[in-house]
Parts: sequence; structure tokens; C-alpha cells
Amino acid sequence: MRLLPCLIAAALLALPAHASTPGSGLDAADIAAAEGLRDRAIQGSQAWALVESLTTEVGPRIAGSPADARAVAWAKAKFEALGFDKVYLEPVTFPVWVRGHERAEVLAPFPQPLVITALGGSVGTPAGGVEAEVVAFADLAALSAAPEGSLKGKIAYISNRMVRFKDGRGYGPAVGARANGAVEAAKKGALAVVIRSIGTSNDRFGHTGTMRYLPEVPRIPAAALSNPDADLLSHMVQRGQPVRLRLDIATETRGDYTSHNVIGEIRGRDLPDEVVTIGGHLDSWDQGTGAIDDGAGVGLTMAAGALIGELERAPRRTVRVIAYANEEQGLYGGKAYAAARAAAGQIPGHQLSAESDFGAGRIYALRAGVDPAAWPVIERIGQVLAPLGIATEATGGSPGPDVGPIVALGAPWAQLAQDGTDYFDYHHTANDTLDKIDPKALDQQVAAYAVLAYLAAETDVDFGAVPVKPAN
Repeated sequence: MRLLPCLIAAALLALPAHASTPGSGLDAADIAAAEGLRDRAIQGSQAWALVESLTTEVGPRIAGSPADARAVAWAKAKFEALGFDKVYLEPVTFPVWVRGHERAEVLAPFPQPLVITALGGSVGTPAGGVEAEVVAFADLAALSAAPEGSLKGKIAYISNRMVRFKDGRGYGPAVGARANGAVEAAKKGALAVVIRSIGTSNDRFGHTGTMRYLPEVPRIPAAALSNPDADLLSHMVQRGQPVRLRLDIATETRGDYTSHNVIGEIRGRDLPDEVVTIGGHLDSWDQGTGAIDDGAGVGLTMAAGALIGELERAPRRTVRVIAYANEEQGLYGGKAYAAARAAAGQIPGHQLSAESDFGAGRIYALRAGVDPAAWPVIERIGQVLAPLGIATEATGGSPGPDVGPIVALGAPWAQLAQDGTDYFDYHHTANDTLDKIDPKALDQQVAAYAVLAYLAAETDVDFGAVPVKPAN
């Protein structure tokens, strides 16, 4: 869908910087405005100050907590202070999961405490915890292949290690252990499951993250070991003696709570009902302060939208910045946003959607899922982004997690791919804090999002619709 003939691409790349591009719907004045946005952001944007404010004044903001409500109020106030034309809230309802204490220790043959964190959504252990022998598995597939009933009265341990990549592609093969480990272990009769943290850190803290249950399978507790503690447990298992573990977790899922997507708009001058969306998710896990996941995404897209709002003339289409609710526990904000647009018949009005939810590393590539007829617009945007060290790639990429639900309904998407080499060192941990963010890297991202959103909103080219995958 995104491939174009090489001759067209070469012709586009050969154009002077301010020339109009055939098929892009953009003229020299549009490009000059976009370059002005880019250069202003690089000189210094408001993004770091916004993330500092969110992490200092609100801090960790797990969905459904009092801090969630404070974050919503914070986002609304910031959108208003930044001068957005329209600021509003949309309700998002979900069950509330609460973490209590979490402890683990090896009882035999080598008694030692272990560092763990409960996985989001996990049930707790019975009062006083559970004690049982550990059975180790190299990965989720090995656990799934275990005979029925073979783990009765045991604790399953999945030891697979996530591999580090710039684009984060090691996450997909590893995260199944977190998402589905409890279901597979329960099918075999296990009392609980522990996994090696889904992350690349060597520090002694656990990486949390949501997991899931199935209605027909018993619910058992699930926790992640810090990676050094996973190594320790593996070393014990390798000695061939039975390893006995005590796991004590207090967690609770309570009734439903209604939070909000917080939305700020720069209204389009000619086509206000056609929208380009950018954003990030407002919630975080409860251990760090949610700086890179996803305070950075919220702050930099707010700052990009505010820059566009400072222009003397608004773009043709509306630029909509969305601070999504409760991404971490099931994409609730993105799903609610897409469902509301589908119900109102507004999916065709969504011209392009992008999301920042991969930390605070610099952007290195622009990718998109648009109608081939709109690809000249993407190429022209890419030319303005090139001085930022961003390459335009005609294949690959994917929409962000909260953008995914509306893309599944046919909305076009763009991706500004970030360098995530160290992202999974901090992802879902107590170490997700402001000191991990380089302010100049945020400025580069603001520049990229401002250019992307402005030019996508300024062109009169329709980005089309992406093919909707049939339901399985």
C-alpha cells in the first residue's frame, strides 16, 4: 500500500527546499511555515517543562487513582494555558486495579529474598502467601507444551530474556510470557507464575505491565522478578535440587471508575471537521513518575500543537492533541475515542493519526500507512524533517497503541519512530523518572511532530483509508 515507483520518489527528493511538490497540495509558503515551526522548536520548546510539571506536580498516575484525576485536571489546565482553541474531556470507564504489598523469597535450598513486582491485573495470593516448588520453563511455548496437570501444587517460572533493539522489536517475542503466562500456568494446575521481567535492565527492580485472564481458566497470581533475581533463581534451578519459593502478593480489582481523554484542538480554518491527531497517554504505572511512559509523549505533542496554534494563520484542517486515558491496562482511552468517532460517523474525517509512546529518544524515521495517492505529501513532509536526522521510509512501521483502534476502523496513520535502545531499561519500572530525559531530544521530537501535524493539516490532499483487517 505504501510503495511508490522509484522515479517518483527520486523526483521528489530532487526538488528545491521550498518548491511545491506535485501531488502534495503544499506550496512554498506552507513549507516555509513548517520549516519555521521546526527551527523554533529546535531552539527550545516547552516540552521538558511540561513533563517536569507533570512528574513533579502529579507524579505516578495509575489509572483510577486519585492521581489519575489530578492528571486530568493538570492536562486540561495546560491545554488552556497553552492557548488551544478548544479544550474538552471525554469519559473513559474501566475497572480499577490496586497494588498492595509484594514479597517473594526462596525457602530452600538457598534461602534468599527476591525482588518482584505484581503484574497489572493480577489477583493476590491467599493471606500469608503461597509456598511451593518452582518448575522452570525457557519460554511461554515450553510452558504451553507441558502436560495437563503437571504443575499441580507448583509455581511456574518463565525465564525467557528480552533482547535489546533500537526499534524495540525484542518486546513482541518476550511479552507473551507476561500477558499469557498466568493462563498457561493455570491450565497446567500451577498455584502461581513468576516471570523474568520483560525489559532490558540489569538493575534490581521488577518491570510491571498488564496481564490477562480468560473466563474459563482459574485465576492465579502473577509477578515479575527483577532480571538479576531471575538470574539468581535460574542458577538455583540449574543446580538440580528442588527450589521452594514463597510468594506473597496483595492486589485487588475494584469497581468501575470513569476517567477522561483530555483533548486540545487548534481549529482548522477551512476544514475544521477534518482532523489530524497527535498525542500520548496520560496514565502511568505506579512505581516511577511516568516520565518516559508516557509523560514525554504528552508533553511533546502538547508543545507541538501549541506551536502550531501560535501561527498567524491556522492550518486548513484541525490539529487535535489527545492525552489518552488508561493505555497501560488495556488501551481504554484509545478504544473509547475510536468507538465515539465510529458512532458519530467521523472516521472518514480522520485524515492522519500519530502517537508518541516509545520513550524520549530522538526520532530517526518517518513511516506512514496512507493511500498511495497521498504519498507525495508524506515525502514532502519527510524533506522538511530530513535536517533533523529523520529518514523517510516507504515500508514498515505501525501506528501507536492508542491510535491502533481507530486505524483498525480504516483511519490513516503516521509513525515518527524513536530510538528505543534504552527504553526497556526503564519501561514499567521505578526508574521511569525525569532524569532519563534529554531536553534537547524532546525539542527534536516537538519539531518533528509540529511539522508532521501542520503539513498534514495544511494540505488539501485526502490521505484516504487504510484497509481494515477482517476479524478473526
